[in-house]
Amino acid sequence: MTAPQPGDQLGHEWVSSRATIALITTMVVTWLTTASGALADTLITNARIIDGTGSPATLGAVRLSGDRIAALGDLAAGDADHIIDANGLVLAPGFIDTHSHSDRLILAERDALAKITQGITTAVVGQDGDSPYPLASFYAALEAAPAKINVAAYAGHNTLRDEVMAADFKRPASNEEMSAMSALLEQELAAGAVGLSTGLEYEPGIHSEIREVVQLAQLTADAGGRYISHIRSEDRWFDDALEEIIEIGRLTGMPVQISHLKLAMASQWGRAPWIIQRLNAAREEGIDLTADIYPYTYWQSHMMVLLPKRDPLDLAAIDFVMAELAPPDGIIFTHFPAEPDYVGMTLTEIAAARKQSPAEAFSALAQMSIGHEAATGEMGDMMIGTSMRDDDIAAFIAWPHTNICTDGTLRDRHPRGAGSFPRVLARYVREQGVLSLESAIHRMTALSAQHMGFGERGVIAPGMIADLVMFNPDTVVDRATTSEPFAPSEGIHSVWVAGERVLHEGAVSEAFPGRVIRRASVQP
Repeated sequence: MTAPQPGDQLGHEWVSSRATIALITTMVVTWLTTASGALADTLITNARIIDGTGSPATLGAVRLSGDRIAALGDLAAGDADHIIDANGLVLAPGFIDTHSHSDRLILAERDALAKITQGITTAVVGQDGDSPYPLASFYAALEAAPAKINVAAYAGHNTLRDEVMAADFKRPASNEEMSAMSALLEQELAAGAVGLSTGLEYEPGIHSEIREVVQLAQLTADAGGRYISHIRSEDRWFDDALEEIIEIGRLTGMPVQISHLKLAMASQWGRAPWIIQRLNAAREEGIDLTADIYPYTYWQSHMMVLLPKRDPLDLAAIDFVMAELAPPDGIIFTHFPAEPDYVGMTLTEIAAARKQSPAEAFSALAQMSIGHEAATGEMGDMMIGTSMRDDDIAAFIAWPHTNICTDGTLRDRHPRGAGSFPRVLARYVREQGVLSLESAIHRMTALSAQHMGFGERGVIAPGMIADLVMFNPDTVVDRATTSEPFAPSEGIHSVWVAGERVLHEGAVSEAFPGRVIRRASVQP
């Protein structure tokens, strides 16, 4: 469960972290030049090269020329080369965050600290049916004032629905409205959207019928785009929701991806092997079905998403939430403007302070949130809930068709925003051995690029764009927690985007080399 994040309302809280203060120290990058004035090549030597394909690591050098990888292997240094000694650190393709909610912040937070400090060089936004609109304007703003990272975007179904149906959304769309949405989608695809995203557990998408989604998905498929979905249920009706996305892939013939694959209900725990069997069966049928995942047992979303009828007075539904979806002591409020003191408190603590049962407190807070939204137009709540099991997460991470993502923002109070990729490397590679280092990097790079249709990124090879990360595999670790959600990860030594180093030993450069990545069929 996830949703568009309240980043615009949280303030620049990165600077509240002592460790982050060191990270935002500005470092001016001075390019070495040849006698002719041309940019010198960069030669990274003594690197443990993991190229993203899953192949074993090799020791060697990588030459960067301009924004491209020129060569790799046993390379001799040229007289004008800018030499960087990796001292045996891992050099990998820059990590690709295939599911990011940085849409509304990346224009203001151009340093993208939460991304680059965990080795991410590309973020894909427009998730869960919510996208920047119109996309052409968003892309134009990014090209006028680039970020440190690359950005691609889906076109969001919920955004299209909002534009066409406005407040009258609690019903299936008419044929005329579906046609209007299709026209807007064509506009977004022409601007370079990588595909269509849906958030079918959220309003207004929850009210759509499959015929509406299929019509838009087919239009996307015809344009060479992809489909990604926060499916209709991650808990009560998970199996039905899984079958829906499989059917969309079957009917359209397009690649379809499940957003942040999880089993978020206690009675579903332990079913990962069965789910994987069903995913494999769909793939054997010829459906290009994939998934992304973030490595935490807790999600972040809105209170009302947990109530299918969106009724804050339905105590039976709330009791179900307490029993199956998140225990009261596993619910932590991360955004609650109606009563800011509740931020950081568990539902158990809030209930005790209010002298109510957890269910009564949940109902009261939900009503307060609704009232705040009605009065201000601002998001009324956001909370973290613990409702997954680690063995299921490990099984999904190990599935060969799952790539890693953050599902986070640039100011995310869920630790995933600042820690997802190093957490996989520390927890599921170094500590648990769920993946080899090469396999984990494959899921962060080449596999992610394949799932997105990015042909020039994700692999260290001659001619590829020089998006790179260098890190220490023995020390890389996430430091973000629910109490310190902005704490940057450790062990990430350097990050390059399009051949320019944007992070070096904790210092951030003044370079902003990030590119807009459009769907391959509309690349200029």
